[in-house]
Amino acid sequence: MISREQFEKELQIIIKNSIREDIGEGDHSSLACIPKDAKGQAKLLVKEKGVIAGIDFAKMIFTEIDKDIKIETFLSDGDKVKIGDIAFFVTGNSQSILKAERFVLNSMQRMSAIAKKTRKFTKILKGTKTKVLDTRKTTPGIRALEKWAVKIGGGENHRFALYDMIMLKDNHIDFAGGVDKAIEKTKAYLKKNQLDLKIIVEARSLNEIETILKHDGIRRILIDNFNYQDTVKAVKLIGDKCQTESSGGITLETARAYAECGVDYISSGAITHSVSNMDLSLKAM
Repeated sequence: MISREQFEKELQIIIKNSIREDIGEGDHSSLACIPKDAKGQAKLLVKEKGVIAGIDFAKMIFTEIDKDIKIETFLSDGDKVKIGDIAFFVTGNSQSILKAERFVLNSMQRMSAIAKKTRKFTKILKGTKTKVLDTRKTTPGIRALEKWAVKIGGGENHRFALYDMIMLKDNHIDFAGGVDKAIEKTKAYLKKNQLDLKIIVEARSLNEIETILKHDGIRRILIDNFNYQDTVKAVKLIGDKCQTESSGGITLETARAYAECGVDYISSGAITHSVSNMDLSLKAM
């Protein structure tokens, strides 16, 4: 995974780009009718039951737009919420509050939806050893936010991007000429370039798992699109030689059954790519 420093850099890129996108040369609506030195206060109102996420990110946004804005929080990221709850009060320059409003809401609504769905997965997996992982199936430009939301919801982050982990999937294997060649070429590449990256290899059959197990240094085998019976066989075959991960269309309805097969991880793209934003609003007081 990427370092904390890299992650914070990604957040700053998101903030600066989103401010550029939304404000541009200026918020003419506010400039037209609100005095430059006007002060105001607003509250972040929860309008839907769920899990709140993005409060800490909202603080970063407000601070970037106006360092003199004050925020009084009543909730923390990861808290369960109900309709009518207030996450925070924000006080300061009225124009600054309005500049940040939509960016804050868009971010928090998306992050809260992801945290809520992730929490559902973790609840279903409770009592098993299995943890839920996110994927790279994220919204372009805001991956750091969505992966942060997964952590808030109780899940774990898979690799952040293509550069921080080796993941040999079906197309890599086929283009390379098979599992053996893909792994051998990967190890040679890492050695030549003096890279220390973990290797995950996708398996489409029990035969492919047997082939993968002939190679040392594999961190995890991705048991992809297996049924329950074959997943149990795969876990037994792999034993403690490396970690195991089930993937491929796993839903809230099927996650528990896959966990009970004994896998270490379940990865789900749905926790980031198939959510409906939580209803939140920022209301003047």
